[in-house]
Amino acid sequence: MYSWVLWFHILSLISWFAVLFYLPRLFVYHAENADNAGFVEVVKIMEFKIYQYIGVPAMWATVISGIYLTYEIGFNGGWLHAKILFVLILMAYFFSLGVIRKRLLEDKCNKSGKFFRFYNEVPTLLLLVIVALVIFKPF
Repeated sequence: MYSWVLWFHILSLISWFAVLFYLPRLFVYHAENADNAGFVEVVKIMEFKIYQYIGVPAMWATVISGIYLTYEIGFNGGWLHAKILFVLILMAYFFSLGVIRKRLLEDKCNKSGKFFRFYNEVPTLLLLVIVALVIFKPF
């Protein structure tokens, strides 16, 4: 059973990260084309669908399968504590994307495309740390 859950966990993680990488890119297009109402309306629909229909289920599938895997291997080792901390930060980042999406939907977000380009790098950095912790188990 462990191998199947691990397989599912990795696939869920890949789906979640697809959203974490793509949604801020949509925010860039949204912010930089605010004067093009037709384009912005299409982007708003895309932002909603990718967040709600892919992101939320993928995040919860990743978290729930991760809890099972943690139970199976035992909650030991500092590397696992660190990984969980970074996953919690990643979840906070994901929920911040939801807040930003709603503000953009209501035309109440004044962040620039440049801001979103930088914000888009956060999941990459977190992914590097999380994968390194899993592979190298430094603590």
